[in-house]
Amino acid sequence: MKYQWILFDADETLFSFNSFLGLKVMMERYGVPFNEQDYEQFQAVNKPLWVAYQNKEITAQDLQRIRFEKIAQQTGQEPLALNHELMAEMALLSQPLENVREMLDSLFGKVKMAIITNGFQALQQKRLENTRLNKYFDVVVVSETVGAAKPAPQIFESAFAQMRHVDKHAILMVGDTLSSDVQGGINVGIDTCWFNPTKQPNSTTIQPTYEIAEILDLVKIVSG
Repeated sequence: MKYQWILFDADETLFSFNSFLGLKVMMERYGVPFNEQDYEQFQAVNKPLWVAYQNKEITAQDLQRIRFEKIAQQTGQEPLALNHELMAEMALLSQPLENVREMLDSLFGKVKMAIITNGFQALQQKRLENTRLNKYFDVVVVSETVGAAKPAPQIFESAFAQMRHVDKHAILMVGDTLSSDVQGGINVGIDTCWFNPTKQPNSTTIQPTYEIAEILDLVKIVSG
């Protein structure tokens, strides 16, 4: 095999992440209507917070608290409790993307696999258990726990420490986001694969080692 370890992003690389549906279900629990316009307003706050988090300008707890301040007023709940509730909902809703299970089956036992995600600990392990994908991954590294988010080298170094004595030339990072997944891999000197299922043009200076639109194509790359 060309690589000994494959590092995967989680959301929209391995798993679907329909946060609109998760929020809608959660808000219905409190009797508060939630529509697409409400979601756009939530995302107008949420998306810049994730950028600030990746740039080390705010903490994971800041992100969780600030993005739920408005909904906290609507529901009478604490922002951090609402964030935890959404993560529990997403653990139930998130499912493997098309052909992900088949791809993992093809690689299982031939390479080691890990997840590196800019997410929250409350979601990751429960989602892996619910989808029965936990057996595939030897290492799961979550930015909230490490205190650093992709593309920061620290989150990758945390994974490397758990992987133990692996040549960086034998590691491949796979993810759907150029600015965090691919740039993060480049920052620590490992090969990268941009998962680009919608075939978006790359208008950045970030250049992945590989680009795929079908996740099963990863098997050919890894097999070398």
